[in-house]
Amino acid sequence: MSGYEAKAYLALLQAGTPVNGYEVAKRSGVPRSTVYETLSKLVARGAAFEVRDGSSNGSTAYLALPAESLLSRLRRQFDTRMAALSTSLPEVVAPVDASLMHNIRGRPNVIERARGLIDSATEDLFVSIWPVDAESLLDNMERAAQRGVEVFVMSFGALGRSIGYTYEHQFSSDEVVLERTGVRLFTICPDRRSVLIGGAFEGDMWAMWSDDPALVLVAAEYVRHDIAMQVLVERMGADAVKAFWDVDPALVRLQHGRGAARLPVRRTVRTRRR
Repeated sequence: MSGYEAKAYLALLQAGTPVNGYEVAKRSGVPRSTVYETLSKLVARGAAFEVRDGSSNGSTAYLALPAESLLSRLRRQFDTRMAALSTSLPEVVAPVDASLMHNIRGRPNVIERARGLIDSATEDLFVSIWPVDAESLLDNMERAAQRGVEVFVMSFGALGRSIGYTYEHQFSSDEVVLERTGVRLFTICPDRRSVLIGGAFEGDMWAMWSDDPALVLVAAEYVRHDIAMQVLVERMGADAVKAFWDVDPALVRLQHGRGAARLPVRRTVRTRRR
């Protein structure tokens, strides 16, 4: 409705009985010069009815369509249009010829984006996260599992509740992981279509979102392989895995290769009291 139409409709609703154009103009503030044109538009929309008194002068009054009926009509029209758009818009969308990527700064912004991604999952969801950073996302993850999404969670510490397929990182210890990475890294990958990768350090949080297929694949495989490692430790026992983890030349080289010293690790400066 236009502004005049909305004002006239509200005036009719408040009147609760048929009123003429003069009354509508007085109650609504719609100029008398345009009030009858405005009322005619309301009648054409089906938002008001003309009521004739049957007298010789043929005076006409107007009565509002009840608010409940109008809202139901508007809702049906909206749903019909949305259904039509859902069918027609995908047919005219040009295929995307470039992958997107953007950076997000600040905990509130990162958490909000993470919630949106988790809520968008329809098939599977891979999450690698620390409990302190997962607190604001647990309800979203649980709702995803409840609607049938396969949720796989690698948690660096106890989450406090089991959601989907939850695994706690046991090999190496959380302290060792944090010392090696310098930040609390997290990964959220819904339906293997996009990914949010970021880190948290003290009160700061940052992330990068992308729908690049290669990056999404690497992120999903990273979480899958980390979970697989924890399952291996559970099945074989930590001592059995450690027996060759720190001895096998290939594994030692992966852990302590030359490039490890060049990682951009952020460490907390510790002061010694005297």
